Amino acid sequence: MLALYGHPLSSYTWKALIALYAYDIPFEFRAVDQDHPENARLVQAAGPLGKFPVLDDDGELVFEATSIIEHLALKVGGGKLIPTNPEAASRVRMLDRVFDNYVMNVMQVVVNETIRDGANADQVRCDEAREQLKRSYRWLETWLEGYPRGDHVTLIECAAAPPLYYAHWVVEIDDKYPRLKAWRRHLLALPAVKRCIDDAAPYRHWFPLYRPELDEA
Repeated sequence: MLALYGHPLSSYTWKALIALYAYDIPFEFRAVDQDHPENARLVQAAGPLGKFPVLDDDGELVFEATSIIEHLALKVGGGKLIPTNPEAASRVRMLDRVFDNYVMNVMQVVVNETIRDGANADQVRCDEAREQLKRSYRWLETWLEGYPRGDHVTLIECAAAPPLYYAHWVVEIDDKYPRLKAWRRHLLALPAVKRCIDDAAPYRHWFPLYRPELDEA
């Protein structure tokens, strides 16, 4: 039995969970919180900075959400999470980097500033991050013109759904980005993603930029 260590509110935990849920891979979820110090200790020891998620596969610890999905792709097989064709796989991995580096990590700048001191956040850093996020939205709007919307779940959907869910509260994905807005709604309706949203509901108010009026869950 696989075990995944993480937290239901964590976007990178979602990234791994979406793959596990989408392909009905049996696993045990082990929460990393104050009630489970033993889980926190394992995560702290697993990687250089002690971050979750961490996958335990019969004693083999895999950290970093993308690496976990690469690991799961071998179990699922059939080129479902990651194409077997090397060129297609390369393109999927490129989009994974887009969502991690240019959506999630850019959004996180604003989140971190708000957590650090919401009343005295570095507005220059926040404004720069928001502009970068808008630039990413514009790029994705163009990219989506050629990307098929379906019920498939690949590394792209795993990488895209969590940051787009949260980024909407930092810079709204509105009618200026019609394809991205529609795709976000589609992603959030996928059963594997919806399950993550529902599991995170009790903790959603912890997100420092939560905007209930934009909550579509």
